[in-house]
Amino acid sequence: MAETLTRTGALDGWAARFAELPDSVALLAEPFHTMTSVRGETALRPNTWVADDGFDAVWLGPDEVLRTSPFRSAAELGGTDVSAQRTTIRLRGAHARDVLETGCAIDLHPRVFGAGSAAVTTLGQANVILLCLGENDYRILVRSSFAAYLAEWLLDAATEWRTDTATEWRTDTGAEHRG
Repeated sequence: MAETLTRTGALDGWAARFAELPDSVALLAEPFHTMTSVRGETALRPNTWVADDGFDAVWLGPDEVLRTSPFRSAAELGGTDVSAQRTTIRLRGAHARDVLETGCAIDLHPRVFGAGSAAVTTLGQANVILLCLGENDYRILVRSSFAAYLAEWLLDAATEWRTDTATEWRTDTGAEHRG
């Protein structure tokens, strides 16, 4: 009798370590996402992504779109199957942006990088595709070979918020700040 193979990801086995984080910095290795690269003109605006009929379309360049879906096959998405290249990490919570800002050079303020924004950038020392899903909610696509490095990096960057206690202090001007 033939053995059934189970699809595994680069971050299988990390759930327990991710679960140690507080809700204010939640990490999740998302299930397998089919990904295809589609070349040709695109109607997407630069540095954006959109949800479209069961898949997400991410602008990667003037003539390249990455389509991703946890539900559809590569044949259904069209283009060249690049699913094995990347794994998907979800980062959300009140301090998600704070964690990203410790190692990402782009401006992640919601006025600049709000819901629907996408960027090819560096996080830590890993090249990633970063998607803003909403306020303090991000999807990170990272090369599978860098997934363990990035997971360790994210856990380390989130250390500051493990106690989930914000401290308050006042400046000489009396303005209140939270840190």
